[in-house]
Amino acid sequence: MSTFVRPPSTQEAVLAELRRRIGAGELRPGEPIRAEQVGAELGVSRVPVREALRTLEGEGQVVYEPHRGSFVADLSLDDLRELYRMRELLEQEAIRAALPRLDGPALERLAGHVAEADAASERGDLATYAESNRRFHLELYEASGRPLLARTIRQLWDASDAYRALYANRESHRGTAAEHHRAILEALAAGDADAAVAAQDRHREHALAALTAILPD
Repeated sequence: MSTFVRPPSTQEAVLAELRRRIGAGELRPGEPIRAEQVGAELGVSRVPVREALRTLEGEGQVVYEPHRGSFVADLSLDDLRELYRMRELLEQEAIRAALPRLDGPALERLAGHVAEADAASERGDLATYAESNRRFHLELYEASGRPLLARTIRQLWDASDAYRALYANRESHRGTAAEHHRAILEALAAGDADAAVAAQDRHREHALAALTAILPD
């Protein structure tokens, strides 16, 4: 069997890096994104940077203003509420579908992501924290065996990267999230779908309440 793995295109690599910067809070809402500067930093031309920016613009993470350029989108409480409501409905379905498919190694991988997130949080490494947190949740949804469902949830996560960065910026929020992660893992290990869904709902609801207190209406 072939072991060939197709490398990401330059545009995909740039897109992943811009997502990482937004998710880690390195690019803040309202901050300009200069294609020339990003290209120079990453050693690529402006073309793949502009393609990546168009993708992010389509997701609502970036806005383009004529004669001014691209900016990280400002955060909207109404958008946040809609995104989280959509996530609630889809994530509940994904968790219930995933639970019967989670074997011992899969549960160990999920627990490993949580441990990595906790360690990164303790040392204040928000970029690694964001990536480990993302892997934990998205791998759980991908375990549902329903690729369209998992892909749609991933798109909603992509569209809310900046909100998660704002939430994770506070140590107290990361501490609460760690408790929620452990509750989700315990429910999954026990094979209790209702408890796993309830723990994920509490996790999401806490983030929404915390961000509602921060963001202007």
